[in-house]
Amino acid sequence: MKLGLQLGYWGQGPIPNAAELVGAAEEAGFDSVFTAESWGSDAYTPLAWWGSQTSRVRLGTAVAQMSARTPTALAMAALTIDHLSGGRHIIGLGVSGPQVVEGWYGQPFAKPLARTREYVQVIRDVLAREGAVRNDGPHYPLPLAEGPGVSGLGKPLKPITHPLRADIPIWLGAEGPKNVAQTAEIADGWLAVFYTPRISPMFNGWLDEGFARPDARRTRETFEIAANAQCVITDDVAAALDRYRPSAALYVGGMGAKEKNFHADLYRRMGYGDVVDEVTRLFLSGKKAEAVAAVPDEMVRETMLVGTKDQVREQIKEWEASGVTTLMVTARDTDTIRELATLV
Repeated sequence: MKLGLQLGYWGQGPIPNAAELVGAAEEAGFDSVFTAESWGSDAYTPLAWWGSQTSRVRLGTAVAQMSARTPTALAMAALTIDHLSGGRHIIGLGVSGPQVVEGWYGQPFAKPLARTREYVQVIRDVLAREGAVRNDGPHYPLPLAEGPGVSGLGKPLKPITHPLRADIPIWLGAEGPKNVAQTAEIADGWLAVFYTPRISPMFNGWLDEGFARPDARRTRETFEIAANAQCVITDDVAAALDRYRPSAALYVGGMGAKEKNFHADLYRRMGYGDVVDEVTRLFLSGKKAEAVAAVPDEMVRETMLVGTKDQVREQIKEWEASGVTTLMVTARDTDTIRELATLV
């Protein structure tokens, strides 16, 4: 089991002690550090800024949203930071949801699986630099040959800069069965959000479907599973659950439309369908405090590692036994980072 530090995306402003956290993670032997984006701070700028002070940890995005950049633009950012870090970059991608894709980026959300497959292939073609990049797919055509305002003068190109690595690992954020199976087929790793060992047989079934496909890129033995988890070492479990209960309510009730919320769908598969319905109803009617209160302890706790040192050590063993190769923790103080490093 490896440890990764998930810095996430910013709220109203930058994470005040992020540089200190990154330094502590590298010193404590963490394998990786990740940044994210929603519709505020971006993923690549903080990763480069804070990552410039490191020399060993891998630097990843978890996740960079596909609709924020064309696949060639993402490949440019990736090959750049991979050079600057000496080959330590991990490309972490996700489709986000229709509210963000269409509401913030102004892009159509349809066919997320097909878009992901095409997006990943274009990135791999850029990084391979075996010739001018062409793509005949409907989502990211290269060169663009027709459409309103198209000059018809576009030409296939290959990157001026030679990538340091043609095989920069690509990890995909995925929550549903089809998306997870495709991730196992075309990617180098899976970024799992709201993971719980309790339903790992379901997750592993989805992954095995992807590994069994004829053109699967990797096997289970060479594939990485990075599970995101809040991690709190404490004697006061109740207080820790109360601290993270609002986040659970937000993701199942407010992060996505009522008609399509991938986080809510995942919690339904975990057996919390009635809770999801109630939290969503309360959240969308403006009763946020009541929505938070409707989230039961067990729904918060099972996607966390929380308790005393000994309890957290045993929980880490459970997550590892379920197939997780990297525990991506969201610790926000250096003491927790150092303590966690002693438990793995």
